[in-house]
Amino acid sequence: MIDIDSAAIQQKMQKLERCKKYLKREFIGIDDIIDSLLDYIQVWYLLPELLQRPVIVNLWGMTGVGKTDLIRKLVKFLDFQDRFTEIELSNTDQSSWSNTVAQILNNIGLNDEKPAILLFDEIQRFNTLDAEGTPLPQTKFTDFWELLSDGRLSRKRREDLDRFLLNFFASKRDKEKAKARGEEIIEYHSLNTWDAMQLQGQLGLDMSMADLAEISEEQMMKFILKAKKEKKIYEPVNHSKSLIIISGNLDEAFSMATETSEADIDADIYHAFTKKITLVDIKNALARKFRPEQVARFGNIHLIYNALRKQDFERLIQQELKRIVRRIKTKVGVSLSISPEVNKLIYRNGVFPVQGVRPVFSSIVDIVESNLSKFLFDAIMLGAREMKLGYDPVARVLRATYGGKTVEVPYVGRIDKIRQSNQADAVANISVHESGHAVVYMVLTQMVPLQLKSKVASSYAGGFTFPHQIHVTKSTLLDKIKVYLAGGLAEELVFGREHASVGRSHDREQATGLAIEFVRKFGFDEDFQAVYNLEHSPLRMDLTVTDTTIEKLMSRLVAETKEILIQHLPLLRELSAVLSRAGSLEGAEMQRIARRFGLQPALREEGYLDIFGYDGKLSEG
Repeated sequence: MIDIDSAAIQQKMQKLERCKKYLKREFIGIDDIIDSLLDYIQVWYLLPELLQRPVIVNLWGMTGVGKTDLIRKLVKFLDFQDRFTEIELSNTDQSSWSNTVAQILNNIGLNDEKPAILLFDEIQRFNTLDAEGTPLPQTKFTDFWELLSDGRLSRKRREDLDRFLLNFFASKRDKEKAKARGEEIIEYHSLNTWDAMQLQGQLGLDMSMADLAEISEEQMMKFILKAKKEKKIYEPVNHSKSLIIISGNLDEAFSMATETSEADIDADIYHAFTKKITLVDIKNALARKFRPEQVARFGNIHLIYNALRKQDFERLIQQELKRIVRRIKTKVGVSLSISPEVNKLIYRNGVFPVQGVRPVFSSIVDIVESNLSKFLFDAIMLGAREMKLGYDPVARVLRATYGGKTVEVPYVGRIDKIRQSNQADAVANISVHESGHAVVYMVLTQMVPLQLKSKVASSYAGGFTFPHQIHVTKSTLLDKIKVYLAGGLAEELVFGREHASVGRSHDREQATGLAIEFVRKFGFDEDFQAVYNLEHSPLRMDLTVTDTTIEKLMSRLVAETKEILIQHLPLLRELSAVLSRAGSLEGAEMQRIARRFGLQPALREEGYLDIFGYDGKLSEG
């Protein structure tokens, strides 16, 4: 029977609630993650005695969303710093002398079967399958899977303790022989630190290192002999009272995670795509890195971080600027106010959606703190007690007003500078190309693209047309090929065939790949029902059989796409002109332009899935 202290549990429950509020103040955009995490750890924190297995919680998301920092702040608030460790496992890192999780926990004193928090961070680096799905030879940290299975880790083998005893008695005999020969012997009256640490874990001694340092080798021998008789030392260490947090970045599930240099795609679009990632997607991603039985040991508690929204980044920027304002008021007594234009400057130059919050913090230092120091010293010398900081995007200057004067510092954001460097002719070319994609997309899908860009943060000119998620069918596959082909064909119609750029190369590769799959893989061409792109060479069929059909298909789709563009040439020209001037268009603006030319495309939100009404069709009987 467990002795339950109701008052103590009530205090802990109140502390968990305070912790939840604290974490929500510290982190932006992850309230759902915080709620779920504290719900899952409640039993572990309130009544760990009830647990038969450790609580395992998995945190998955792109970099910079606050996975590791969340756990660190949780640990600190719950006063578990002395019962917490961060571990990064690796198959290849030879710099660590530890080969097992048990060794690591033993060396830091967490092998004592008491409640602890173990964070296994960056777990994606500990993959047990290679890119081809072939098992990798594992020699290190294989007991990690034992820990996840039932929370038990094997202690040192009986032979290790026997060897310790043998060495001790052999050393004792050598000393006695040396004494008999009259040699001077240096006596050590306590264990060395290394032996003390190892034996503490092996014997399960509930003693501090300070107390162990006072124990002689003779006394330790008695502990060992007693433990061998009791047989406890041969039982595994029970970590059922541990909270195990597994954290990592899974690019296999977060496919957009590789787009680290992208600063122009709307953060809300990435957020909508990550919201669709499910537990099944996570398990599929894990299955490409770990063996099936290992994936099962991660359990079913998987908390999936969404990419931060635009409003989350805006709140983060405002929160950090408020901290700067408070710090300056406290440190030097100057009341600082910062204009919204500064916030916009930071957002434009500091937000890379898939990189999370880190670039934002860096940009705040670069834009605000480093330049603010230039104004503050002068303000203090003048005895000013108030200061206003703003940004003029036309004059491209940071402007500070204090002590009756205004001081300006020329400043162009690092990313703004790259965007502005794109030449007008290149932007015009790209605007026509991207507008071609957009016009055909609107005609075929009856939807407006999510975003249209012709000026991007890149050292070379480039743009993009961001689509919705569209369920792939025979019809939508052909439409997708046409959308890919439309960019290069639009350039031909507006500038002439001889002036069309090679920017179409990637589009044509994608379109050709889809056409090949249309015929060879999906069987949508009635004349070819076998699968002609099987991977295994003994089963591989003659691909040339389908080549003529694929070429005819591509030629037909080119002609049909060109016809669509010719029919909507006035819309193509107007959309291209507006995009060239603005550099970027959102859905609502594209919709207004399209309506003036007779199209009525729908404005769909980020994350919308365009799919045929299968359910209604089935109900028709």
